[in-house]
Amino acid sequence: MDLHGFLKALARRWPTVAVCLLLAIGAAFAATALSTPVYEARTQLFVATRTGDDTTQLNQGQSFSQARVQSYAAIVTTRQVTASVVKKLHLRTTPEELASRIGANAPLNTVLIDITVRDTVPRRAARIANAVAERFRDVVERLETPRRAAGSERYGKDSSRRGGTLGSPVSLGVTQEAVPPAAPVSPRPVLNLTAGALAGLLLGAALVAVCENLDTTLKTSEALGEFTALPGLGSIPYDKNAPKQPLVSADAHSKRAEAFRKLRTNLQFAQVDDRPRIIAVTSSVPGEGKTNTAVNLALSLAEAGVSVCLVDADLRRPCVASTFGLVQDAGLTTVLIGQARIEDVLQEGGGPLAVLTSGAVPPNPTELLASARMREVLRELADSYEVVIVDTAPLLPVADTVGLASLTQGALLVVRAARTSRDQIRLAAESLERVGVRALGTVFNMAPAPKGDRYSEYGRYGELPAPRASTPRGGAGAPPAARGVGGS
Repeated sequence: MDLHGFLKALARRWPTVAVCLLLAIGAAFAATALSTPVYEARTQLFVATRTGDDTTQLNQGQSFSQARVQSYAAIVTTRQVTASVVKKLHLRTTPEELASRIGANAPLNTVLIDITVRDTVPRRAARIANAVAERFRDVVERLETPRRAAGSERYGKDSSRRGGTLGSPVSLGVTQEAVPPAAPVSPRPVLNLTAGALAGLLLGAALVAVCENLDTTLKTSEALGEFTALPGLGSIPYDKNAPKQPLVSADAHSKRAEAFRKLRTNLQFAQVDDRPRIIAVTSSVPGEGKTNTAVNLALSLAEAGVSVCLVDADLRRPCVASTFGLVQDAGLTTVLIGQARIEDVLQEGGGPLAVLTSGAVPPNPTELLASARMREVLRELADSYEVVIVDTAPLLPVADTVGLASLTQGALLVVRAARTSRDQIRLAAESLERVGVRALGTVFNMAPAPKGDRYSEYGRYGELPAPRASTPRGGAGAPPAARGVGGS
């Protein structure tokens, strides 16, 4: 998935990113609110060398202090310092725990040592910092004080009285005493919320990437065209009103109606040399909109003046009769078992459109649809109508369509956007190929609607004047009926 595809996936799955962002910010806010404020007190010491007034000695002493100061900083958190501070201030903690709250830093090329102490009480943090600095100074000066050799102690009474030690070559002075801090250093609300927002965005982007990699459905007609070698004959936009108004004739100027006109035209140009007259409309699995596609394709052809017969051959879940509000009990199955002739059960669907409903649902639909009688019925309808549209059952769940499709002259495969998986499309196309059915192309159904109304800017472009009420259908004022699939 390239960057452009990833950005489109982010835009399509923005609710996932938004949820992750809100959860991360909420977690950061809760962590901030529940955290105990921590204050930091700071003190600073200066390391000096005891030398004379000679400039050379001063420079040597400065170099000596800079060389030692890094080692001194490591002594701040030792037990020699912390144990004494705990005892002196009567702290309810251990030297090791106190050491974890003490920090020491010696900036490079300086003789300064910065000591910080963190505590939940501002005053106590300052007291501990000053006590640590005082104890640290004593420890360093004691460690730097050299001892005389044992044999030399008898030559100096003063030295023996001092315990046999010389003075320390360094001295530590406090340049800045610790004061109670005014504001806590932790938690930091702005930093926490910013980090939470960033973590939420990264988590959302990661989830989108994972979902896109695991999601094998197709989101655009371009992706469908890249996946399958079948030509894409049409892309039907999603319409939330379609369940209530399945027929595009209810709004002839909608985007959905125009999409079916394009499907009709593309079907015409795709099969110029050998136009099929018996066309099966099928899908991989249920719920992809094959019946709606078959019905509205038949209406679109009839709108262009083509005589069309729509056959409901989905004997598992027939829906054509309910879509048009027709009688379902007498229809295809009635003809197949010899209880009626075709002309006896045909019903009008409007204009030059005739509808052969399914009839009663049989116990053996696969055998009926693959029978020789079914072939005869289709041929009789093809002799009477220019185009026969056959609504069939889905390919993968049942075997009905595999046997029926071989009796037709071509098949349209309906694919639902963001619903049909790549494996389902591949298996459906292979099923048609195995029985020698010519796959005319795909119809990408319930596709994301294009932004804006591309037709409104032209008005009702190409709209023909409405026929006068006094002009009879097919009369002198009517346009001549176009012949063949997709005539216009």
